[in-house]
Amino acid sequence: MRSRGREKQAIEALVAHLEQAAVDPLRLAGEIGAAVGAAGCAVTVDGQRFAWGAAGGDWWAATVEHGGEVQGELALTPEPPGPLSDLVAALGPVLAAARLAGQVERSSREADAAARELADGRWRAAAEMDLRRRGLERDLHDGVQHHLVVLRMSLGLIEHALSTGAEDTARQRLGELTDRLDATERLMVSTASGILPVALVTDGLAAALRAELAQHDDVALDLDDALPRHPEAVESAVYFICLEAVNNSRKHAPGSSITVAVRDTAEGLWFEARDDGPGFGELPEHAGLHNLVARATAVGGTVRIRSAPGAGTAVTGLVPR
Repeated sequence: MRSRGREKQAIEALVAHLEQAAVDPLRLAGEIGAAVGAAGCAVTVDGQRFAWGAAGGDWWAATVEHGGEVQGELALTPEPPGPLSDLVAALGPVLAAARLAGQVERSSREADAAARELADGRWRAAAEMDLRRRGLERDLHDGVQHHLVVLRMSLGLIEHALSTGAEDTARQRLGELTDRLDATERLMVSTASGILPVALVTDGLAAALRAELAQHDDVALDLDDALPRHPEAVESAVYFICLEAVNNSRKHAPGSSITVAVRDTAEGLWFEARDDGPGFGELPEHAGLHNLVARATAVGGTVRIRSAPGAGTAVTGLVPR
């Protein structure tokens, strides 16, 4: 009779627990344990065990079911003096609710995590697209612009030839201009497609610079034919930096002689583009420094621009090993 009374108290405690708030398995274990006079009580729900009171001793356990499914387990120590079938039955819907709440909470956390991951993925995709866009802008600026500057110079030479009556020379330069236009078109298409110059990919930095600049009378090349290969990103960065430096010299110091040098040193890949133009005392805002620095920084390198009135301009950089 005493056992039945304690079981009734435990069921009343169970009802009171439900009236106060959502199911708290740990607090529920304490309330049931205290109501039946146990030294320890444990409630297991959804594979997680919530224990109150004593940890040692012999434990009595009963499987809790509801709706034809196992919802968890009730364990007590010491073993109760009589059966607690009514308590176990009443505990069934309670543990079912606790189990469902736990599943909902996990699903909510997983959904939040998935949403954050999706948002992060979209942010990363947007950042990557922006990075590629900026890279394309630099490639067009540093690579294609080089050809556009040469085309402008070629047009100036044709105009000069026509004005002086040298029609044969003008015709010859018109043929060269057509070839340069075709080359510029191919470069624009390949750059927009993210394709690097063939010579750079297959033969390396020295070969690519030679293929691009050796045909120009105002550029002298000081390249190491035995230059070892470097990572594609490094070679690409140095290649476009050198082209941009040559472009700057042609725009801001027209008629000057330009020297492009590349060396593999103990410190890393060293390069320089120098002209003997008029130079300047203060770096012009339009000198293209931002693109040069951005490209070098992207591969861990540095770029320095040195100039003085009457002493020309030198763009020097290093990508460490």
